[in-house]
Amino acid sequence: MRAIAYQTAHAITDTTGLTDVDLPAPTATGHDLVVRVKAVSVNPVDTKVRRSASADAGGWKVLGWDAAGVVEAVGPDVTRFQPGDEVFYAGAINRPGTNAELHAVDERLVGHKPKSLDFTAAAALPLTAITAWEMLFDRLDVARPVPGAANAILIIGGAGGVGSVAIQLARALTDLTVIATASRPETQAWVKDLGAHHVLDHSQPLAPQVAALGLGQPGFVFSTTNTDDHFDQIVELIAPQGRFGLIDDPAVLNALPLKRKSISLHWELMFTRSLFSTPDMVRQHDLLEDVSRLVDSGAVRTTLSDSFGTITAENLKRAHALLESGKAKGKIVLTGF
Repeated sequence: MRAIAYQTAHAITDTTGLTDVDLPAPTATGHDLVVRVKAVSVNPVDTKVRRSASADAGGWKVLGWDAAGVVEAVGPDVTRFQPGDEVFYAGAINRPGTNAELHAVDERLVGHKPKSLDFTAAAALPLTAITAWEMLFDRLDVARPVPGAANAILIIGGAGGVGSVAIQLARALTDLTVIATASRPETQAWVKDLGAHHVLDHSQPLAPQVAALGLGQPGFVFSTTNTDDHFDQIVELIAPQGRFGLIDDPAVLNALPLKRKSISLHWELMFTRSLFSTPDMVRQHDLLEDVSRLVDSGAVRTTLSDSFGTITAENLKRAHALLESGKAKGKIVLTGF
């Protein structure tokens, strides 16, 4: 089968990096589906793994943790899908990725593709939807109010892939006032169009901007990027007993300033359930089914913003470079081989 892979961790400018290759096709065992991949999207995790993790000696490493496609084969323990089903999912970081014609994935991590979306639009959603959903409802527990706090959430980095979905889920499933941040006119317009009630500029201090809204201190803060740049402002603006969650990787995070306000700290990694085969791993299937229904009802829309053509090494290199520039909004998708 055709795939895009590499052997040695590298910068995106390395001409010996991502390569078009032929690899053996996977087989369906246990709870696995084999999916014929129709479209993939690119996430920051792809670029992080590419820069830091090499393939096993003599082998190839395939990236990609977002896909939409059609089930070709099912393992003997599969109960939720059958060949011909159209699906979308983000997979597991400790298995080969989706940048390949055929991909094996555990059915408990897979949802039925929204009927109202084509494969390209659907591939933009899984990883970011799972991340946003788990942060909002499993980590921050936004359905449980913070006493005395404004019924509001601040989403830092609202124009990114995760932020773009978090805004929509918060609007569709909660009564929270959604405050999102973006620093450029085009990204500010994007998050407003997605449903943010208020848009702040994260290139400027956030605490005075939140205070100027007159809402009070928000009970929840969700930081998707550059947390180390905003941490002091977060501590200042969040309500006492508030809940703070992040998904990025600050070089250092000193949690001590959170103590005075009894702020709880929540780190989200959507791969935790699959990495550790947790007893509730099937929760990712369930929430993707919920997301699919929300999309088909019109409550949530795809966050596709750029289509980079077919799934090739050259097009993936362009997508990685744009993500690393910090100037992307929404999701970049590649379609077909």
